[in-house]
Amino acid sequence: MRKIWTNSLTLLAVVLTLGGCATSKDELLPHDDSTMLDIWNVETGGGTARQLLDARQALRRPLTEADVHAAYIVQARYTRTAANEIYRQFHRLPNPDLLMYVFPHMAGSDPVPVPGYTTLFPLYQRVQYALPGERVEDY
Repeated sequence: MRKIWTNSLTLLAVVLTLGGCATSKDELLPHDDSTMLDIWNVETGGGTARQLLDARQALRRPLTEADVHAAYIVQARYTRTAANEIYRQFHRLPNPDLLMYVFPHMAGSDPVPVPGYTTLFPLYQRVQYALPGERVEDY
């Protein structure tokens, strides 16, 4: 049963391949004196570029005040203004500071005394920010 399907698929592939070779190139792609503009005009119903432009202009409509106002409301949240520059849109995530005390010690090739001191460094290497609305409370 499997051999019958294999033979039939092979025969189908051979027939399709020979059918593709039997078509002449000149029959598929005729060589005449028509230009691309002539072909375009024939395929689009003989319309000129001006007629197509007029048809497009008829479909366009001017924006109304309601359209402009709706677009402004949507984009206003992401537009930089003096009012929203003060408000932080991307809050910093907590990055606790660590205090480290360095005891007095001797440093360098010539032992020089260094007094004890305290240094501060963040726990995480980078400052991470929350997405808008992800974290709203201050810490």
